[in-house]
Amino acid sequence: MRVWWMLGLLMVSLAAQAVPQRIVALSWDAAEQVLALGVTPLAVADRADYQRWVARPALPPSVQDAGSRLEPNLELLARLKPDLILIDGALADLQPRLAHLGPVLSLQAFSVDHDNAAMARQIYLQLATVLGRTAYAQQQLRRQQTQLAQWRVRLAARYPAGAPAVCVIRVGSPSAVWLYGRNSMPQAAIQALGLRPGCPVETGAWGVAQRRVSDLARLSGTAVLAIAPLAPGGALWHSPLWQAMPFVREGRFAAMRPSWTYGGVFSLLYLAEGVVQGLETMGG
Repeated sequence: MRVWWMLGLLMVSLAAQAVPQRIVALSWDAAEQVLALGVTPLAVADRADYQRWVARPALPPSVQDAGSRLEPNLELLARLKPDLILIDGALADLQPRLAHLGPVLSLQAFSVDHDNAAMARQIYLQLATVLGRTAYAQQQLRRQQTQLAQWRVRLAARYPAGAPAVCVIRVGSPSAVWLYGRNSMPQAAIQALGLRPGCPVETGAWGVAQRRVSDLARLSGTAVLAIAPLAPGGALWHSPLWQAMPFVREGRFAAMRPSWTYGGVFSLLYLAEGVVQGLETMGG
């Protein structure tokens, strides 16, 4: 409810003004949401890392680097004169200073108190209202549902006896992994595809939990998909521990292309695409 209330206040404050055109996104989920509305922001925080870890939607060359997600470049923002600055809770303490540079909207997308995927959709539609892109947003959401339905048909054909449960992971180091469970965007994507979640972990606001690599040996009959970039894995892939994993020995492991696991409503679509592609490389 807090996001809806804050968006309502923002819309009232902008009512007498033109639709915001000069937008700065200081969180990656906000950047995703704006780009998915067909709007190009002036600047995005941690631009180079966005291109590596988030990847989609792609950033147009004109988008500037707004500094880091924890320490934005205030001098640059002052020069850009934004009509709207989008932040998340990480910048709550900085919000009063940012408010001197332009209208600020804090998007609390991830919480234990709500369904994160449903909130991403709500935020997308509310931003569409603020930016005058409601019809476009509704069209994009319909396309998303159509694409998910097509992928469900593809998976049913690939696995006529039923697909395995799916656990999406990210490699943190040669000894630790992140597992995406309840209330995560990867699990929402898995469920949107009609698949069974396979990460049996307790999670917090972000839907993720860190575990030892050795804990993955408990995943019986589960397909495991690791999100790129995979560089932290290093020698892990060739280690006896990894090669002994049931899902590795039985050909139920694949890599997924980069997708941000804490993103906006369309990160669900990107993650779902990675899941489909990963499962299609495995046996039926």
